[in-house]
Amino acid sequence: MQENYLISIKGTQFFENSTDKTEVLTAGNYIHKTDNKFITYSEYNEEKPSKRLTSVIKVEGNDKVTVIRGGEVKSRLILEKGRRHQCHYNTPFGDLMVGVFADSIINELNDNGGCLKVSYSLDFNADFACRNEIEIQINEKGEH
Repeated sequence: MQENYLISIKGTQFFENSTDKTEVLTAGNYIHKTDNKFITYSEYNEEKPSKRLTSVIKVEGNDKVTVIRGGEVKSRLILEKGRRHQCHYNTPFGDLMVGVFADSIINELNDNGGCLKVSYSLDFNADFACRNEIEIQINEKGEH
């Protein structure tokens, strides 16, 4: 499948007294099926360039986003506004169950792209770990 969209992902993680920011700009796909929107893209591991990490973000209306990551490190995070979910997170060091609570989802996606913003917190064994914000901007290639 041809990757016809530019996907910009900006993530910020807040924990204790520090902040960590990441940015990814990649080509990917943006698909509509009924009331759902799907964003798919691949990332490459700098240490193992031959290994791809495939991500699918499923946006269901204005209140639910599911982030599915494949490859060597698999995870499935369910981000639903105002609701806590227990989610599976696979790491090279073993599997974890994490609590995920989305306090804000702003869905400004349309037929041609747009923006999705999500704010959520993570906990391990019911102990707060960090707060996260993610902003995803989708544009058709050639559009700025």
